[in-house]
Amino acid sequence: MSFATFPAPSVIADSASLDLPLLATEPVPPRIAAALQAMRDGRAVVLQDDHDRENEADLIVSAERLSVETMALLIRECSGIVCLCLPDEKIRALELPPMSVNNESRHGTAFTVSIEARDGVTTGVSALDRVTTIRAAINDTAKPADIVRPGHVFPLRAQPGGVLARRGHTEGTVDLAILAGLKPAGVLCELMNADGTMTRGADVERFAQQHNLPMLTIAELVEFRQALATARELVADEV
Repeated sequence: MSFATFPAPSVIADSASLDLPLLATEPVPPRIAAALQAMRDGRAVVLQDDHDRENEADLIVSAERLSVETMALLIRECSGIVCLCLPDEKIRALELPPMSVNNESRHGTAFTVSIEARDGVTTGVSALDRVTTIRAAINDTAKPADIVRPGHVFPLRAQPGGVLARRGHTEGTVDLAILAGLKPAGVLCELMNADGTMTRGADVERFAQQHNLPMLTIAELVEFRQALATARELVADEV
């Protein structure tokens, strides 16, 4: 199948699902805890990557808990390119091929073809229609026939191993959904200023404070997952 042309991961790392049991016994930093609770509540999280990477802040939210109101916030305050972050197994189950066989994007962002729900949408571009498409795609019994291509939602394939394999917003979004005890799927959109420039630095903090949203960095999530991996190794050694 064509989706098999996604390249093999260059870094092999464990899934965040292996870390989930440790959250009951290991200390969780306050900013991580706030982000996880926001994911469970269906609220957006401001997630920033490294300054020497995209240097970008995204609004992310659990796909499972996404509301029409939160989708409207993403459309209004962000770039308008709403992406659905999915693990490799879900991409394969929906038979979503890469948007481009030869991915030449700077950071290897793994876009698939865009999608739309087959049923229950009109133009596909409204907040309600995009939420309908996302719900159709993340349904546990979703089949390729349940969606059509192209559409107004842009799936992204998260690298197996999450942020330990790739320090991207896609992987961070899926990792946070998993660690929150939710379906491994999330929605993201790049935060933008009113003048069309990307939101960075102090402007990101002001936006988060204005909307009472938790902030987190990919670096913090990587550090937390590395700490959990170390804890798992110690437990395994004791056994």
